[in-house]
Amino acid sequence: MSDIKIATREAYGKALAELGEKYDFVVLDADLSEATKTKIFADKFPERFFDTGIAEGNMIATAAGIASCGKTVFASSFAMFAAGRAFEQIRNSVCYPNLNVKIGATHGGISVGEDGATHQCLEDLAIMRTIPNMIVINPCDAVEAKAAVEAAINHYGPVYLRFCRLATPVLFDEATYKFEIGKGIVLKDGNDVTIVANGLMVNDALKASEMLEKDGISAAVIDMHTIKPIDKDLIVEYAKKTGAIVTAEEHNIYGGLGSAVAEVVSETVPVPVLRIGVNDKFGKSGTPAALFEEYGLTAVEIYNKAKESIKIKK
Repeated sequence: MSDIKIATREAYGKALAELGEKYDFVVLDADLSEATKTKIFADKFPERFFDTGIAEGNMIATAAGIASCGKTVFASSFAMFAAGRAFEQIRNSVCYPNLNVKIGATHGGISVGEDGATHQCLEDLAIMRTIPNMIVINPCDAVEAKAAVEAAINHYGPVYLRFCRLATPVLFDEATYKFEIGKGIVLKDGNDVTIVANGLMVNDALKASEMLEKDGISAAVIDMHTIKPIDKDLIVEYAKKTGAIVTAEEHNIYGGLGSAVAEVVSETVPVPVLRIGVNDKFGKSGTPAALFEEYGLTAVEIYNKAKESIKIKK
């Protein structure tokens, strides 16, 4: 882990611009290219970039039309608008015909901060994972974000990529990092409890594991960047190994990572699964740090839940 902090939305924009030299794809945006960072691509490849205006449904329909002609397309907006306003078009125009459209959704979760509840999407991962043919990815740092973009390009079919506004620590070394859709990454091995996290909660999961280690508790930490298809084999392996799981996500506890992990465990190796996320509430305006504290998205909360899960496991 380095001291460098980079927002995954920044990494997304830079990845598009860099990978645009290697791959032939088109990028669309809904009048938010400065914020989503697709402007970096637009400045470099203006002939392959189209701003559709504040009309997310039309943007997705346009992306579907371009994809139907054989192109790979990235369509970008804030998560609230990409997953919310354009749901019908994503379902019927992209996923139903299984077209090669990638949705770059930035500003996910409460880390949007002062923009408040209307812009803090806490439901997008749940919405997207219910749609057939959709891959759902939530990278934890800039290195993983860039790798996820390239993996999405090389995967034929719809992909939902969720990025954060907030700058977060870089956890991986780009020279050695390998990304595979549907394969979680064991960041730290352990025997007493497993912490499964994604997005910016991965960094807190690692901090919590260090706190637990001081108490003599061995906690495994898994970066589950792909929520759909989820890495069932890895979840089952660590459910058997540790007998207790804690999930951590910047999302409603319903329908996201915690639900996906609990589904796997309940059908295979029933062990306690305690979920950390926003507990069925809307966000509010505030600094990211204050909001994380208020909603319990912290290393301390993961630490406490891990201890609780150990107490109730058989």
